Amino acid sequence: MPSFSTQVVTDLISEREGLQRVGLGSGRRAYVLTQLIGRVSVGDAVVVNTTAVDLGLGTGGWDVVHWNLARSEFSAAGPGHVMKLRYTSLQCDTGVTEEYEGYGAPASLAGVPVVACALHSQVGVVAVVFKHLAPARRLAFVMTDSAALPLALSDLVADLRAKGLLDATISAGQAFGGDLEAVNVRSALDVAVSAGADAVVVAPGPGTVGTGTAHGYGALEVASTLDLAERAGARPVLALRVSGADPRPRHRGVSNHSTVALAHAHAKALVPVPKGQPAPDGPGHEFLEVDIPDVASLLEGLGLRLTTMGRVVAEDPQFFAYAAAAGVAAATVCARPDSSVAPS
Repeated sequence: MPSFSTQVVTDLISEREGLQRVGLGSGRRAYVLTQLIGRVSVGDAVVVNTTAVDLGLGTGGWDVVHWNLARSEFSAAGPGHVMKLRYTSLQCDTGVTEEYEGYGAPASLAGVPVVACALHSQVGVVAVVFKHLAPARRLAFVMTDSAALPLALSDLVADLRAKGLLDATISAGQAFGGDLEAVNVRSALDVAVSAGADAVVVAPGPGTVGTGTAHGYGALEVASTLDLAERAGARPVLALRVSGADPRPRHRGVSNHSTVALAHAHAKALVPVPKGQPAPDGPGHEFLEVDIPDVASLLEGLGLRLTTMGRVVAEDPQFFAYAAAAGVAAATVCARPDSSVAPS
């Protein structure tokens, strides 16, 4: 059950579109989703949801401001009638692109590479490598609703947008806060291409859920993303989750999250691997060895610090190398409209 407390805002740590981070009088920290409850100011008394931090979950030590007691009401008109966070006390009329007058889904997604990621952190590597190899091509990010729902919460996406590495963001399902909203992932692919995307990367937001059971984790959605992409006529690409540093056996080497998703996908996915590195078993899929750029040098040149599970490139080079391979594959597919990709 949720836990709440009343706190006083003592300082404003940072602020950007849709998000404030604040310090509280108790010494705790919290973030404010301003799209839902408006902004807060120093001195305001606020109701704070402390549940995740109390349970020691991976929220980075941040509580969530639920309501600002300094105001008696808050209203912000939404752009449409479709609600997200439906049937909760924070439901909001975000609207969706599909309901806007004049919106028309593209006739075809033929040949558009759709990179399916298991982790939010893979998005940064895919985007950096894709834009390095195909700087004139437009890349859109579709955020699913299997992890964090507010897109504003992603520091990674904010950094990528600031560097011009993502051209559009679409929040799908119950996720919200993207440049564009979509009803589901399949429709979000249409929305992305209608917005001019040449390639799409699909991933959860920060804080993906996993239980250690055979199928109880958010990353299993990768299988449905691959299938939806293929049925749409797009080119499904799997960003393999691989680690040489993760202490958990199921994620050491090729993560079982990737192998199980491959086993569940009906689509024939393109599965890129760095040249000379092993590929998982996956009958029916197309494994492709690719040359990858020096990710550490690319990040240094851009002034970006990307991490996965708190680890930088030097601490888990395999993770970054395999995610980079997906970026290479997407850029290669973009360069070949017929979607044929010859092995390197």
